[in-house]
This record gives sequence, C-alpha cells and structure tokens, in this order.
Amino acid sequence: MNVLIDTPIWSLAFRHRPVQTDNMQDIYVDELRELINEMRAQLIGPIRQEILSGISNEAQFQKLREHLGAFEDLTIHSEDYERAAECFNLCRSQGIQGAHIDFLICAVAERYNIPIFTTDKDFSLYASYLPISLYQLR
Repeated sequence: MNVLIDTPIWSLAFRHRPVQTDNMQDIYVDELRELINEMRAQLIGPIRQEILSGISNEAQFQKLREHLGAFEDLTIHSEDYERAAECFNLCRSQGIQGAHIDFLICAVAERYNIPIFTTDKDFSLYASYLPISLYQLR
C-alpha cells in the first residue's frame, strides 16, 4: 500500500544532520528510505511547496527540487479541497484547530485510501474524527 509522506518526515531526511543524531529521527528516515525503495512513497504539490519553501540558498533549492522531481504528485481535485473544508469545519466544531494544508492532506489521503506518515501530533487528533489512518513504523 502506498503512503502519503508529510513534510516533517521529508524534512528529517533532507536536514543536515550533526554527527550525533536522535535515534528516532534515524528510524523515521530509514523507514522513508524503505518506502522510497519499495516505490510506495507518495507526495502532493502542497507538501512539495512546504518542503521547498524557505530555502534561501539557490544551489540547495535546486538540489532539493531535483531530488523531489523523482516523485510525481498525486492528483488533487476540486472535491479534495471541498472535503478539506468539511474536515476543517468538523474538527473545529470539536475544538480541534488545524492548518488548511493538514486538512487537504487528510482529504487526499482519505480519497486515495492511503495512510499518512508524519510526526505531526495534530494528525492523531484529526484521526479521532476523520476517516484517515496514520502510518505505523514497521
């Protein structure tokens, strides 16, 4: 089954890491590497934009852009944006705030019926009210 990879996971993989790293970070990066090798890692345009945003060094931007170019974006339809708004409204009615991009990720993952691989704890809250699944490390 394919897996939608959220920005924090990609960021861990592309971050310049010090000599001593957090073991959990290594586990997440290793899992992403496995998903990529298995051709199961999926990306959407808004996550691509988040990953590339804020990189002021042009050479680093181009290198990262090239790496991400290996991944074709899942198609996002108008219905996904509408569903994202419904997800936002539902969660807000339950006292859960979230970013619009998060709810778009939820809507796309729901439509494609794929889990979301993230370290963002907000997604656990969303999953209490939305029909999404979160990817579990092997």
